Amino acid sequence: MSAHFDVLIVGAGLSGIGAGYHLQANCPDRSYAILEGRDCIGGTWDLFRYPGIRSDSDMYTLGYSFRPWTEPKAIADGPSILNYVRETARVYGIDKNIRFNHRVVRADWSSADSQWTVEVERGPEKTIERFTCNFLFMCSGYYKYEHGYTPDFPGIADFAGRVVHPQKWTDDIDYAGKKVVVIGSGATAVTLVPELAKTAARVTMLQRSPTYVVARPDEDKVANWLRARLPAKLAYGLTRWKNVLFGMYFYRLCKRDPERVKKLILGGVRHALGPDYDVATHFTPRYNPWDQRLCLVPNGDLFQSLRNGGSSVVTDQIETFTPGGIKLKSGNVLDADIVVTATGLDLQVLGGLEINVDGARVDLSKTMNYKGLMYSGVPNLAAAFGYTNASWTLKCDLTCEYVCRMLNHMKAHGYAQVTPRRNDPTVAELPWVDFSSGYIQRAAARFPKQGSRRPWRLYQNYALDIMTLRFGSLKDEAIEFLPARRASADAASNPARQVA
Repeated sequence: MSAHFDVLIVGAGLSGIGAGYHLQANCPDRSYAILEGRDCIGGTWDLFRYPGIRSDSDMYTLGYSFRPWTEPKAIADGPSILNYVRETARVYGIDKNIRFNHRVVRADWSSADSQWTVEVERGPEKTIERFTCNFLFMCSGYYKYEHGYTPDFPGIADFAGRVVHPQKWTDDIDYAGKKVVVIGSGATAVTLVPELAKTAARVTMLQRSPTYVVARPDEDKVANWLRARLPAKLAYGLTRWKNVLFGMYFYRLCKRDPERVKKLILGGVRHALGPDYDVATHFTPRYNPWDQRLCLVPNGDLFQSLRNGGSSVVTDQIETFTPGGIKLKSGNVLDADIVVTATGLDLQVLGGLEINVDGARVDLSKTMNYKGLMYSGVPNLAAAFGYTNASWTLKCDLTCEYVCRMLNHMKAHGYAQVTPRRNDPTVAELPWVDFSSGYIQRAAARFPKQGSRRPWRLYQNYALDIMTLRFGSLKDEAIEFLPARRASADAASNPARQVA
């Protein structure tokens, strides 16, 4: 055994660094370490290196609640976000608690000992090392770092040019003066196209179906005005709530009156592209706004690129790749030197971690998600998972606060174990996320379910989650707290207790 910690955090990205801060601030008597599979801090913001990489959420809500974002741009580029995360880790001394090149692969819970044994692969040699902890906090995101999702395109092996997924972008990719086809219509595609078009000969965004695209200034004038006149923390807090409330209002409007919102969005696209552009074909989705995520384009850069001829959009389906490009089902051919498959992420639960509880393998798809952060039948484990309709960090901050409240409650009352239990058979199972996006639907069967009512229901509502996670009771009919001796006795008397 290498070491024992009160809490082990898995992942040193945006969520993991936030978790480290909250533990230091709210549970200063608890020891912790962060296990990071890669060799640096940053997670998503270090992994993705494609041209133009940026956030599609404003930094006043994507930033941490405890550390103001002070840059002028609200829609920040990837390197600026990475610097913010790394600087946060350094300023608060969180970086001293990180163990790099420690990839967590397995966790075994023992009720008799009230602790986890966590197995990691260390370094390129994948040396097996084990840690123990009382509580396991997963901050590893929700997609595979090893590869993104690429469909099995017919004839792709015949293509003479280069095919690259944005998740695997490298500095040696030279697109200057080249013909580039970007397959996809999501956030990555609309980011790549205008950036590639600055030096490529021609860039074509090939989409099977359109996405809602909204233009927004990359700077928040109100935020910058407030910051120039108020203390940084106060200005940040006011801006954060301004953006949170507007986001909640807009989301509710999308659900309540989708036709009205659809007209507003498409009206903006028509205004940006002019009356002659075929908005109906290329920018009018078959679904309602916020049935999938909206795509944000700062300062309308995508529309500007389309207007000046640096890029174009083709809405069609791929019949086959050819040596020189892509043949479409319409019969048209797109010539290409480089094809970028901006076709999405490959999702996984808890970083692909194998979990065993008292010797029994846990199938997380058979569990139910408790308050959006724990899993039925799995003791002393929480996971940071952000919102689908708002900034990721908003929910992660609240999750960290809740975990700290729970740890302090357990210590104050002598509890060694906390486990969500599905005691009410009338709670119906629902999909983990109510989203029609392809990357969500492809992974839905592998993810835990949510329930039809509290505390198993995910409401995707920041204000409601504040009341539940920051101020709500830690006790309800679905949560079981046990002292060490009781947990050990239960394990001895019922070793095959079902994880459910």
